[in-house]
Amino acid sequence: MSEHFEKLESNVRSYCRSFPVVFDRAKGDLLYSEDGRAYIDFFAGAGALNYGHNNDYIKDRVLDYLTSDRIMHGLDMYTMAKREFIQSFSERILEPKKLNYKLQFCGPTGTNAVEAALKLARKAKKRSGIFAFMGGFHGMSLGSLSATSSKSMREGAGLPLDGVTFMPHPSGAFAEMDTLGYIENILTDSHSGIDKPAAILLETVQAEGGIHVVDAQWLRELQQLCRRHDILLITDEIQVGCGRTGEFFSFERAGIEPDLITLSKSISGYGLPMSLLLLKPELDIWTPGEHNGTFRGNQLAFVAAKAALEYRDRTELEAQVKQKEEYVRSFLDQEIKPLHPSIAIRGLGLIWGIDVSGFMDEAGAKRVTDISFENGLILERAGRGDRVLKIMPPLTVSMEHLTAGCAIIKSSMQQVISQETKDMLVTT
Repeated sequence: MSEHFEKLESNVRSYCRSFPVVFDRAKGDLLYSEDGRAYIDFFAGAGALNYGHNNDYIKDRVLDYLTSDRIMHGLDMYTMAKREFIQSFSERILEPKKLNYKLQFCGPTGTNAVEAALKLARKAKKRSGIFAFMGGFHGMSLGSLSATSSKSMREGAGLPLDGVTFMPHPSGAFAEMDTLGYIENILTDSHSGIDKPAAILLETVQAEGGIHVVDAQWLRELQQLCRRHDILLITDEIQVGCGRTGEFFSFERAGIEPDLITLSKSISGYGLPMSLLLLKPELDIWTPGEHNGTFRGNQLAFVAAKAALEYRDRTELEAQVKQKEEYVRSFLDQEIKPLHPSIAIRGLGLIWGIDVSGFMDEAGAKRVTDISFENGLILERAGRGDRVLKIMPPLTVSMEHLTAGCAIIKSSMQQVISQETKDMLVTT
């Protein structure tokens, strides 16, 4: 089954080790292996498939474009596909929300948008430093990796990663700490030893960091801090944007307006490579070609992205997410939390975490996802030591498969907890 992959593909491969079958087809919220077995998808392409696999509405428009000999590669030239996406994004997202941003199309993936944001912030403020947060993940190219806190990921850089100072995130060990007061003191204390940064970069919901949701009031106060000190605020919406938390942007619940916003993953609507940087007009100080990329004009992605925005409105997807959020919240509180007193539940919209770090080691958490996979559910882990079970289905997930997937999680957890209890009794 895996002979060719193991022989010829690099050891860097990752997700296939957690889900060791060969997949062939996918539709909606289901993936099918080559032998025809169906798996409920609580992973959604790491957040790139908010609208599900092979969404018919989006697929029809992609196929129409493909069969009509339209422009397939356009760099940053003017094309009809790009114009129609820009117009749709402005009319459906920016204007109704009274948001004033310009659009910069970056390279094909999220890290490219983060790189562009960091470069532009430094250029605009003429300062080299960036503040990021412990637990944050922003990408794997050197600039964005410097703002990613994971030790194992940073070790792959092969050289020192500097220019970023990590601040305590208001979660975990620092949940009771006045983290904004700490940052304020750094900025006002002439002996802090830390220079004022060009920007502060954050995810309003840390995803890879373990599903830590930042309080709306904290976000408002962070924006005020940035404005007091002439620091740009960058929100990374790559995984938790595009409707994942309900509203299109995850920061909307706080009523803030970041200076720079990075988007990727589900912005294309169909799993096609695309990334986008939104910037306040006064920050558009690039000279032509100063930041570029051969594949910054993915025409198919523009077509799919426009269709995704239409689909979102036609199906009232935001309301659907809110409804499903209530089901997941209730299930986790009533069915999962009682399984063990140390379980912690965190989440928003359709991104949720079951934190088992209080009583399970990494191997125990892996057993839960392994058993879930054996029972037909694709479930990822996140957080420190990969001990947070991460629930992130397509936003279009059916209630049938949402309830079935949640039931599999419960059954898998019960099995692991029962076995660990037996093992503990034997050793004592």
